[in-house]
Order: sequence, then C-alpha cells, then structure tokens
Amino acid sequence: MKTIAVTVAVLALGLAACESKTENAVENDTALENAAEADTNAATNDAANAADTALDAAGNAIENAGEAVENAGDAVENATTN
Repeated sequence: MKTIAVTVAVLALGLAACESKTENAVENDTALENAAEADTNAATNDAANAADTALDAAGNAIENAGEAVENAGDAVENATTN
C-alpha cells in the first residue's frame, strides 16, 4: 500500500508541475499575441498617418500650382494693361 501511495503522490506532483507549465505557456502565448496585435496596430496607424500626410502634401502642391497659374495670369494681364 505504501508503494501505491508513493506512486500516486509522485504522479500528483508531476501533474501539478505540468499544469503550472501549461498555464505559463498559455499566459506567454497570450502575451505574445497581444504584443503582435499592438505592433500590427502601430504599423497600421503609421501607414495611415503617412498616407494622410502624403495626401495633404499632394493637395497643398496642387493648390500652390493653381495659385502660381493665377499669379502668372495676373502678371500677363498687368503686362498688357501697362
């Protein structure tokens, strides 16, 4: 009976040790997934901000070109009237 009791105790300790390692593995996996999601969100935000900035710059360039054309037209008009 003592042998059976010792065997059961050893098996119980082994299972307890495995459960702890399994919980740690699950927690580590969850932390890894959260970090990957945060990295993905940051990259997405960076890309969106870069695209937004590029669109703003393009809009400004078009506006500036329009103003340059308007100024050139005014210069031609001034030259013909003077």
